[in-house]
Amino acid sequence: MIQKVQIPSDSIQLDGELTIPPRTTGLVVFAHGSGSSRLSPRNQFVAEQLRKSGVGTLLFDLLTEEEAQDRENVFDIDFLAHRLRDATRWLRRKTDTRDYALGYFGASTGAAAALVAAAQDETVSAVVSRGGRPDLAMRHLASVRAPTLLIVGGHDFGVIELNEKAYRVLRCEKSIKIVPGATHLFEEPGTLEQVAELAAEWFRRHLKTHDAIDAERSDPIVFANRDEAGRILARRLTSYAHENVVVLGIPRGGVPVAKKVADALNAPLDVIVARKLGAPGQPELGIGAVVDGDHPRAIFNRDIIEQLGVSDEYLDAEIARQLKEVHRRETAYRGGREKISLAGKTVILVDDGIATGSSVRAALRGIRRQKPGKLVLAVPVAPPESIDALRRDADEIVCLETPEEFYAVGQFYRDFRQVSDAEVEAILGKEPSAARAGE
Repeated sequence: MIQKVQIPSDSIQLDGELTIPPRTTGLVVFAHGSGSSRLSPRNQFVAEQLRKSGVGTLLFDLLTEEEAQDRENVFDIDFLAHRLRDATRWLRRKTDTRDYALGYFGASTGAAAALVAAAQDETVSAVVSRGGRPDLAMRHLASVRAPTLLIVGGHDFGVIELNEKAYRVLRCEKSIKIVPGATHLFEEPGTLEQVAELAAEWFRRHLKTHDAIDAERSDPIVFANRDEAGRILARRLTSYAHENVVVLGIPRGGVPVAKKVADALNAPLDVIVARKLGAPGQPELGIGAVVDGDHPRAIFNRDIIEQLGVSDEYLDAEIARQLKEVHRRETAYRGGREKISLAGKTVILVDDGIATGSSVRAALRGIRRQKPGKLVLAVPVAPPESIDALRRDADEIVCLETPEEFYAVGQFYRDFRQVSDAEVEAILGKEPSAARAGE
């Protein structure tokens, strides 16, 4: 019998459908792909076949309807993985599900989220990817311990190669299966049935009953939310309280953190917007980043650009497109207020955390061109290799924690909900004008 459930995540409730057939030995949590939901007919079909084989299922919406309207959320793999982990914790707290072994079934971008979540939780028993984009989880793949099955359509050209590349990086028990004649959505007769059969066999083999898992097992450091992270970060920056300081937040998540820092230092707050440069046909795959200002600045991931054969013409057009969006956002966020001059001042750049650091690097270099007296990067958490890579771009880096086991920024927040444009505008709208901020 299908149970309509609501799964708590951050400050919202996510709608879901939980079904536990008789004599279930395990549960599979579905992570749908971009533009889809718990009602996806393909995932519903696979879920039904899994239940017939004795495996329970949870299908739920990783995003609310409002969140799904923002395409950045749809491709925010770390955020989707955060939501998937919240659903996993919820299952492990429920008395009727906590003793079941858990697996993930991911489609398209949901497969990347499933692999990131599995890398963060070694107790996940199995992962199956259907027509997935495991390459979007590339930096996490070597940490996945759950046996992983990659299922790809034989006519899903391009995605086959991406799965093969990911397969080579995985260090767990693994298998890759090609379904002949299938395209990306497995719409051809009989192809989705093959997916369901392969998935059911994989999960039956690897989902084994285990003792209840302590759902409250804590990570080494977890901030309650961005406000708390900002308050703690501000304590490490009190030596700048009497300097001529400007605090810059990176929208959107970095702005609430930066607000707490600016308030503590009695300093003006502004934003600097950096945008990812998307690869041709794969906008979610970053090939660099760009930042606007008096001197627009772009940085590039040359290895990916060369590997994909990205043309100079495409790069020029993508830079122009993203700079236009950067300018639009900065204008909207400031609401007609003048940009604060950075020349000769101590500039503290703040974000809610750093993963790879490409956008932060672009922001630092954009700020440097405005000739600040001193440039400080301040973040609550980042992997040590990212901090090391950014040291040449900042005069000082203040980072509260640099854990070795770093998978995603959201891993270190209990509340990591998305920050909206309206929230950024509201925070900046309370700031004094540039003239009253010492201009």
